[in-house]
Amino acid sequence: MIEHEQLTSGTSVLDLRVAHSDSRPLASHILVLVHGLPRAMGMGRQAAGLLPELAEHLANESGWLVATGTLSGVGSSTGTFCASTWKADLMTIIDRVAQGDVRISLAGFGFGGALALHVAAQDDRIRGVATFAAPADLDQWCGDAEEFHHAVQVAGVVGDPGELLGPEELRADVVTIDALGSIAKIPPRRLLIGHGSDDMEIPVADARSLVNAADGRCELRIIQGAGHQLRADPRMVATLLGWLDRHR
Repeated sequence: MIEHEQLTSGTSVLDLRVAHSDSRPLASHILVLVHGLPRAMGMGRQAAGLLPELAEHLANESGWLVATGTLSGVGSSTGTFCASTWKADLMTIIDRVAQGDVRISLAGFGFGGALALHVAAQDDRIRGVATFAAPADLDQWCGDAEEFHHAVQVAGVVGDPGELLGPEELRADVVTIDALGSIAKIPPRRLLIGHGSDDMEIPVADARSLVNAADGRCELRIIQGAGHQLRADPRMVATLLGWLDRHR
């Protein structure tokens, strides 16, 4: 079963969906799924397209409450992408689900994984983080400022063009999401780093860099033959479910 609501975050209105199982309820455990930032034409609006279905499946199999929200500029959420805005959006979602005595974990995909690490490093309510195909070096991931700025426009995560930061400012804002510095602050809270061995967008070496930054105090799962898109990969789903089961 999945419930839908809307949240106000700054000037944006976000879509939030929360899935729960009637057969295996563990209402004190909540997983928040965090989507990434695609750069392909028009794909920004679909960045979270598979996550409600994934949330429902994870909830039914694990008994956890599983929440997924579309951040500013994605799906039917209003607003425009920038890293600071997305950070505020994710914190708004966490505040919404952190009602009562609950244990919250995050699972992020691509840039959403780096963002999850960054937020968890600053929020002790987060008990664990799983990342899949997350970039370790945001400076390298962004590349040229003008090209990154154009990619954000092409992806379609811009509501009002007047709200989009300029190329250098947009890139500088993303680089503040320090994945390597953040992950070092998370242990002994639990960590899972997942990556496809054949990821052509973010090299598998980034996963190993994250593990090293955490002094090895995390689980590493390399999914053989997998590329960058892991959200629908059944091996990723099994890996995440196993992680949830071990941390009830």
